[in-house]
Amino acid sequence: MASNGYTAGSIDLPADDDGDLEGSRPYVDSLGAPDPEMDLVEDFQALAPLLDELGDRDRRLLQMRFGQEMTQSEIGAELGCSQMHVSRLLTRLLGNLRAGMLTDK
Repeated sequence: MASNGYTAGSIDLPADDDGDLEGSRPYVDSLGAPDPEMDLVEDFQALAPLLDELGDRDRRLLQMRFGQEMTQSEIGAELGCSQMHVSRLLTRLLGNLRAGMLTDK
């Protein structure tokens, strides 16, 4: 019974079973293309638990930089530190998030 569920037909063969080869589309024409948006979904799923583990300062820093699209200078003025310090904080924070996303858990 299970052997009937497998066929080794080519994806280039016509999709209809009526045997008419003229005007019939091959199976390969009905296959979908890879969806690049699926990679984003996977990235968001990997990133979410890492964001949950962040402290208040790091969370606020990400919110200002990417949520409010503030420049590093604007963030520095808001936090009372230099643009250079903000740059270092963001580099460390983004590096940690990137490393966390690349590890298999």
